[in-house]
Amino acid sequence: MSVQPIIVKRKKTIASEGHHGGAWKVAYADFVTAMMAFFLLMWLLNATTEEQRAGLADYFDPSVPISAISGGGMDMMSGDSVYATESLAHDGHGGAGDDYELRGEITRSVLGALKDVIDENQVKVTLTPEGTVVDLIDADGAPLFALGGSAPSDLLRDVVAKVTPVLAESGRRVKFVGHTDDIPFRKGAAYSNWELSADRANAARRLALAAGFPIAAISEVSGRADRQPVNGDASAAENRRISIIMLNESVSSGSVNSSVTP
Repeated sequence: MSVQPIIVKRKKTIASEGHHGGAWKVAYADFVTAMMAFFLLMWLLNATTEEQRAGLADYFDPSVPISAISGGGMDMMSGDSVYATESLAHDGHGGAGDDYELRGEITRSVLGALKDVIDENQVKVTLTPEGTVVDLIDADGAPLFALGGSAPSDLLRDVVAKVTPVLAESGRRVKFVGHTDDIPFRKGAAYSNWELSADRANAARRLALAAGFPIAAISEVSGRADRQPVNGDASAAENRRISIIMLNESVSSGSVNSSVTP
């Protein structure tokens, strides 16, 4: 009689790990948030101009104080302001103190002088680290210059005549900068948007001198063609403009005597 072998089965028990509390969810959420911020940053770098990026950087600068004359305008990112004395453009470095208040007064004076001369959509005043920028903007129905040329229109003559006393009384040195759209001249032409923008800035300078602006106060006259558009459509009329920059005391080599004649 055969003896049946005894088979012993040993069952291995694996202890499961305890619940980790969902910490991975927090880490994953942080990762997604970081990726969203990264792609938002990449989009902003591609979709904004240099001036707009400077304005965004200043917005998040904790050293920039908030005061009665800081704030944005109609445009979400450019920090521009039109004929609203209660809503002046944001100062790039805060500019606290007497100079800050003076720049606010200059801005109000510019807007007040031009209120009845040019449409509110054709003038913007922005406070930047460099100075107070007055943008005179072209429009299809109210051009500042002859089409494709640097001959000033009657509108520009009136605007410069009105704003020149404010520029002179500020005692600041001034830059005249021309900007164009990206519409090129005919193929093979020796004249380009670079020459056009510079000629238009020079035409504005001559109008200011004729209106009594001191020649010693002119710091620079330059043209930047279509390299600094303010509209996403590079061929838009808004990109055709003259920027008159009243330099801050920290940028300017000193104040000037506004009584000097050209």
